[in-house]
Amino acid sequence: MSQGFEREERIQFSHEGCELDTLAVRAGQHRTGEGEHGDAIFTTSSFVFSSAREAAARFNGDEEGNIYSRFTNPTVRAFEKRIASLEGGERAVATSSGMAAILSLGLALMQAGDHVVCSRSVFGSTVSLFDRYFSRAGIQTTFVDPTDLTAWKAAIRPETKLLFLETPSNPLAELTDISAVADIAHAQGALLVVDNCFLTPALQRPLSLGADIVMHSATKYLDGQGRCVGGVLVGRDKEMEDVFGFIRTGGSCMSPFNAWVFLKGLETLPLRMRAQSDSALSLAQWLKQQPGIEKVYYSGLHDHPQHELACRQQSAFGGVLSFEVAGDKEAAWRFIDATEVVSITGNLGDVKTTITHPDTTTHGRMTADEKAKAGIKPNLIRLSVGLESLDDLKTDLQRGLSAL
Repeated sequence: MSQGFEREERIQFSHEGCELDTLAVRAGQHRTGEGEHGDAIFTTSSFVFSSAREAAARFNGDEEGNIYSRFTNPTVRAFEKRIASLEGGERAVATSSGMAAILSLGLALMQAGDHVVCSRSVFGSTVSLFDRYFSRAGIQTTFVDPTDLTAWKAAIRPETKLLFLETPSNPLAELTDISAVADIAHAQGALLVVDNCFLTPALQRPLSLGADIVMHSATKYLDGQGRCVGGVLVGRDKEMEDVFGFIRTGGSCMSPFNAWVFLKGLETLPLRMRAQSDSALSLAQWLKQQPGIEKVYYSGLHDHPQHELACRQQSAFGGVLSFEVAGDKEAAWRFIDATEVVSITGNLGDVKTTITHPDTTTHGRMTADEKAKAGIKPNLIRLSVGLESLDDLKTDLQRGLSAL
């Protein structure tokens, strides 16, 4: 083994016992032996072997090493190791998007005849994937109130293999007791999967609360600047090996360049999450006092029905809040159109504050009945708070209030 690789092993070992801020900067770092301080980008489709014998040994699994960037790339691997360290999981598998992560998970771990219990308060595309596309593969889904533990338990069937939830939910900040639902899943022999996009491991670590797998749309806070699309799953090596096998064959892999961008994003993740959470809490408290605002959804508010649970399983409350304005869809659109600083876009988790009308965008493909059950109203607005001046954000939102 070369001196460079020996040094890399020592770097990896030294991360054990480090705190989150250090892991976000250092975990999984790959060094080539050239002495670079930053993370290298391996923009190559394939890797060269020293001999035909070595090529055969790598392809048949007798020897570890890089083969083809669809399933072995050092930059992607560095990102996987870093997010696995942050989430406290054995292994991570990166994908081309957050939805590709859920698709890969479902097709790797389930088959026709299996059953899923899913929170009804999840991202609109997640509902479509489970309800419209997994069903074509013979995988059935029951949607339940994320806050009702009795409903979770009642929905379990002998063929239930997976429970899936977001907490806090998108966009109404409903919380699910992760530990309690994990107990329900494990009593059935099923796996609990938690979408941790809204809080990230900087503010919540579902695996430590009993979840089996954590998923992220890395597009959101893991990047933090809206530059690239990607996804990732974190869990035990056993399940992640199955997912890796699907991605190796199915090709829903992350590109090396995107992985490098996400590595850079992770370096500032704890700092960004704390700052954005602080600003979101201040804005939620301010919005509650404004005429024209009928309701604010944010788990950091003391009158949130699950505020105590939020304090128990989160270290802060996140950067996303939603609110209902007085009036209908047209009123919500007037509010949004009157703003000048915030960005009108469907993404979230950016350092730039974004504003969204869920009913006609992110959750627009849901049926009217699905929206009603999930609480998505025409006058609902979602705000993902960035790192701008809090005073400037209040001034901008006041423009929206003046348009009501």
